[in-house]
Amino acid sequence: MSRDFRELPPLSLYVHVPWCVKKCPYCDFNSHEQRGDIPEQRYVDALLSDLADEMPLVWGRSISTVFIGGGTPSLLSASAMDRLMSGIRALTGLSPSAEVTMEANPGTFEQQRFKDYRDTGINRLSIGIQSFDERFLKSLGRIHSSDEALRAVDIAHQAGFEEINLDLMFALPEQTQEEALRDVRAAISLDTTHLSCYELTLEPNTLFARFPPVLPEDEQRADMQTAIVETLAAAGFERYEISAYARRARHPHRSQHNLNYWQFGDYLGIGAGAHGKISSAADGTIVRRWKHKHPTRYLDATNGEQRLGGQDVIPLEDTALEFLMNALRLVDGFPLPLFELHTGTALMPWQATINQAVERGLLEQDGLTLRATPTGFNWLNEILELFLPGARRYPVIPLNIIS
Repeated sequence: MSRDFRELPPLSLYVHVPWCVKKCPYCDFNSHEQRGDIPEQRYVDALLSDLADEMPLVWGRSISTVFIGGGTPSLLSASAMDRLMSGIRALTGLSPSAEVTMEANPGTFEQQRFKDYRDTGINRLSIGIQSFDERFLKSLGRIHSSDEALRAVDIAHQAGFEEINLDLMFALPEQTQEEALRDVRAAISLDTTHLSCYELTLEPNTLFARFPPVLPEDEQRADMQTAIVETLAAAGFERYEISAYARRARHPHRSQHNLNYWQFGDYLGIGAGAHGKISSAADGTIVRRWKHKHPTRYLDATNGEQRLGGQDVIPLEDTALEFLMNALRLVDGFPLPLFELHTGTALMPWQATINQAVERGLLEQDGLTLRATPTGFNWLNEILELFLPGARRYPVIPLNIIS
């Protein structure tokens, strides 16, 4: 068994901005509290140098989407963001119509600055609301108020952003189902195109992991999720991924960048701690690469080799697991031919395992489409364990992703 790419998967670009005003106690992302002025000129220089060093890996391929995440990218000035976007276009030939998402947090919103962001070519915002309730904002360590959250969405609309995602959390410390639904209804009322509703989990190496708050019980969390799905469906939001919902009446409003992740597409990662995944038709490999996490070490690097934290080749025997960890997050599953297109190998060696999952009621096949059943959708780890030939070498996958 070997890889043979008939065509390479779509290619995206992820840009990481590692600074935040304050580190939230639940956050396990590579974010660092801002101390003094952000060295944004140096950082943009480093990002563009990083991208230039990565381009030989993907010569001739076009970038379909860009996601600027963090951290809090909206801490960067509009002029710095303009220089970044101009550099990206110069190096990659990015299409003017490509989806370009930037994460932003309430409290960093200024009317003119966000209009200027829009003028740079950023056309989608993902706003980290988390909750509209002052009590829960405080327990989550958020620095913005409910009023600032509402104002942020209003500014985004006035700045000309038509594609806006709001991030919400549920199953917060001592939260009731009605309180969770109150947040969801508030988000619905703001006329945005996309919502990400994900369960608070206690991640390792976070303050919440060291000092765990009291969270709702398993059954309460499951009931919350069911109620949220039903409430959003009634309001015209289609659940297309575990935590992602898009307005049905305004197509397409799914996150194209995250869809590329979930369909096992390729992506370059630039910035401190950024990860990438690149397929090669020349040698039939799929390589994951990551950059050094600490901003100072990243900034001090003078070439791509010094910025690179490491890289791994995905073994052939892990291909199905790697692909399914992503694709089965999608409600619609995936067309079977997509597996071969995006992995460079046939699905046949894993057919017996797929049949076993179907017999257990975890997967279902409809023509050329394979998807998780409603039961399997809630127990993805059970499915993935079937594709582990030996010991459980992989961590439990989180069922929440920010978009």
